[in-house]
Amino acid sequence: MRRRGRSRGDRGQVAIEFLGMTPLIVLTLVLMWQCVLVGYAFTLAGNAADEGVRAGTAAPRGARPGVCSDAALKNLSGAWRDGAEVDCGGTGFVTADVSLKVPVLFPGSIDFPVTVHGHAGAVEEVKD
Repeated sequence: MRRRGRSRGDRGQVAIEFLGMTPLIVLTLVLMWQCVLVGYAFTLAGNAADEGVRAGTAAPRGARPGVCSDAALKNLSGAWRDGAEVDCGGTGFVTADVSLKVPVLFPGSIDFPVTVHGHAGAVEEVKD
């Protein structure tokens, strides 16, 4: 004996459930990607601050802010460099603070009103 009602009632159910879940899957992937961008921005800001301080400790005091800022921005790509702010200073103990804006989905597009900060410091090199 064959059951007709049961075999036809569930037909296409998996496709309907998948279509219903697709927006949730896409939203989850977008949120995960945004979290990756935030983490990457923190990594870039910290690395830029380290590079700036490294160059600033070896530079003469008068040229230190320019050398420090140039070194901090050197390895940032154009999309990240556009919104970057670098502040270098200190005497005896050189510091660099780098602020980067967090992009929405892709660097170079719209930025969140959130900035991430990287800070680094090192003792000034003494030259005799």
